[in-house]
This record gives sequence, C-alpha cells and structure tokens, in this order.
Amino acid sequence: MNAPEMIRAAICDLNGIWRGKLMPASQLEKVLGGGLRMPHSVPAIDIFGEDVANSPLVFASGDADGLCLPSARGALPELWQSRAAQFVPLVMAHEDGSPSAIDPRQILAGVAARLKALGLRAVMAVEMEFYLVKPGPVPPQAGAQMLAMDNVDDYGGFFEAVYAACAAYDIPADAAISEGGAGQFEINLLHGPDPLEAADNAAFFKRIVKGVARAQGLEASFMPKPYLEAAGSGLHVHFSLLDEAGRNLFDDGSEAGSDTLRHCVNGLLKLMPASTLIFAPHLNSYRRLAPDSHAPTGIGWGYENRTSALRIPGGSSRARRIEHRVAGADANPYLLLAVLLAGVLEGLALKEKPQAPTKGNAYEAGLAQLPADWAAAIAAFTADDALSRHLNPQFCEVFAAMKMQEFNRFAQRMSDFEIATYLTSV
Repeated sequence: MNAPEMIRAAICDLNGIWRGKLMPASQLEKVLGGGLRMPHSVPAIDIFGEDVANSPLVFASGDADGLCLPSARGALPELWQSRAAQFVPLVMAHEDGSPSAIDPRQILAGVAARLKALGLRAVMAVEMEFYLVKPGPVPPQAGAQMLAMDNVDDYGGFFEAVYAACAAYDIPADAAISEGGAGQFEINLLHGPDPLEAADNAAFFKRIVKGVARAQGLEASFMPKPYLEAAGSGLHVHFSLLDEAGRNLFDDGSEAGSDTLRHCVNGLLKLMPASTLIFAPHLNSYRRLAPDSHAPTGIGWGYENRTSALRIPGGSSRARRIEHRVAGADANPYLLLAVLLAGVLEGLALKEKPQAPTKGNAYEAGLAQLPADWAAAIAAFTADDALSRHLNPQFCEVFAAMKMQEFNRFAQRMSDFEIATYLTSV
C-alpha cells in the first residue's frame, strides 16, 4: 500500500455520524498523540448539522474545546478512497483526560466498565442489514429473493471490496446474504469478547459499506424503512455473559437456559420502553416497527421466536445467548450496546424472572407494546430515570433535547400529500 496522503480524523456523534477533519498525512503523529482538539459539543450536533438549542455544552459553557484522543485501533486504511488515505477514529475527553459525558463510545465504555467490575464480560455480535441502490430516489428492483445467491453475485465486486476493507480494519465479517427486499443485504459480524470492539466494528462497517458503494457508483442506505412496501433493515445483536473463568452464565446445560439468562431478559424488558428511542432514534424508524413485519412491536421474549423482541436461539447449550431484535439499522451501535448492557446490569441487580415466554405469533399475544411512534418514544425516554442511572444524566438530557429538536423540525414541514388532500377539499 502507498504511503497515506491524507487522514480523516473523526468522532462518532450521537446519531452515528462521523464528524471531524480532513488533514494532511503529516499531521498523523499529532492526531495519534492526542494533539487534536474540537468543541465538546461536536458529538451532540443534530442530524441536520446544527447545535442543540439551549444545550449546556454550547453557549452556557462558552462552547469550549475538548481533547480528541485516538481509540485503540489507531489509524486505519481506507482502501476505497481515490488517493491513499487513513481514517483515525477518536473519542472526546476533558482536559484532565476524563471521558466526555456525551461521546457515545465513552458512554459504552462506562457501562462496560461497571460490568467488568462485577467480574463479568459480554460477548457480543451484530447482524447489519442495508440496501444498495443507484444514486437518487430510485425504488428497488422487483424480484427480491431471500438468500438468493444470484442477488449477491450481481454485486460481487462490491462485496469483494467490502471484505477486503473489513480485513484491513480487522473486522470479523462473516457471511453475506440476500435479504427480503430487492437490493437488500445482510452481513454478520462475528462475536468478540469486548463490547467496545463489537461497537467499533459495527460503526466502522457502516462507514466501509457506504464508502465502497460510493466508490462503485452506488449508494448504501441504512435507513430502517426506505421503501414502504419493502422489508425494513434491522441491527440485531446476539450476546451472552461470561464470568472471569470464561463460563457462559446463560448456559445451565438445558434448552431453557439459566436463571441468570432470565434475570437479564427481565432487565432488558424492564428498560425497553425507555430504550426504544435508542433503538429507533428517527422519524422513519417507526415505519419499520410494524405488525407482521419481522420487526417487533410487543415487549416480550421467546425461545426460537423471531416475532419476539428478544429471541433465545436454539442449538448447543454452550452457545446459549440472547438475540435482541428491536433496533433498526439507523441505531448508533455504541448507544445500542450501552443500553443492552444497562439492561443486563438492571436484571442482575433485581434478580427477578420475566413474564412467561411468548409462544407463536407475538403480534397476537396481547403484550405490552413498544412506544408506537417517535413522540411517544421521546416521552418514554424522558420520563424514565433508569437509563440516567445506568448511563449519564447529562447525556440523557442532551439526547432527549436533540431528538425533540429533530422531531419539531419534521413537524414544521408539510408533505405534498397533505396539501393535495386538504387544499381544496375542506
């Protein structure tokens, strides 16, 4: 590989967007040495690229700079760029090196550290769905075929480039499959013993997929429901819990799994209403969470039940794990894993068993429901103090304000359909 000409140094913001600077490669040593600075408010820029109004991180504090420190991966090659380039993922910290309260990777690190203090670690893997489309608002081609090899082969060059980039990033990318929508695919990322590494892999993977697609004249979309009549895109997480000896605490040798598994299920279900804003952070997210769509609507769990929010897969008891199926592909991987670990901590603290597992169609099981829309999710997130206890009160305050600002921006717009319906008829 040629020596890098440019570097891109960036922080992942609360919406999962990388924000930073394009710099000459001569600045690499400075960046890797922690010499780069950006405003503390950068992780809390909203989806439109604007500051959150009345944020305590902006005018109230003078919009001060913070330290931008490199993560464990260092500089990563961007093989798809037109010129030799490297990408340096960063985290935000205060002058004394203490973590930023609103940097999503730092938030996950804090929750993971509390789990580690109990002598526990989570083994986590993600499954990520996305669409490949031609640039512009073009609907997907007809003829979607679940697991159809021809659909994957049509984009062979794309997948070869993605796998090469993943190898360069040390991302354990597994099988690629054709999903339920035309032009929709899924690539599984293999499990690892470090939640931070798993979240890094997911966040970097999205950047790789979008970058490779753009380089090949395509667009990659992680929008959860880009087409009303087509399948939505999810971000499923599989995880188990290990002790210091490496024993899977969800495994008791039975098909049902251990009491610890059920305690964690209960904690996840307990935090699920408030956590929905993390799982489904945008207006479009709620178009995916619909009945009979393979995306859950009820707050429940089940064994080998893909209509449930939490699924306990079958197979060897040694691999007993929980699959979390609520999040859309637009979820921030760092925040997603952080709230899942928060649910684990909640369950371990309460040591209570959950409701009975759902058998059959969870959409018809009379379960308590997830927040039905964006406004309800914002309200549930704001009203519940459990996430503040597990994550960070300042993060919860800023994130809720950011989502409300985004909500209001959409509420102030009228669609052509609304105007056409009412303009002369009422």
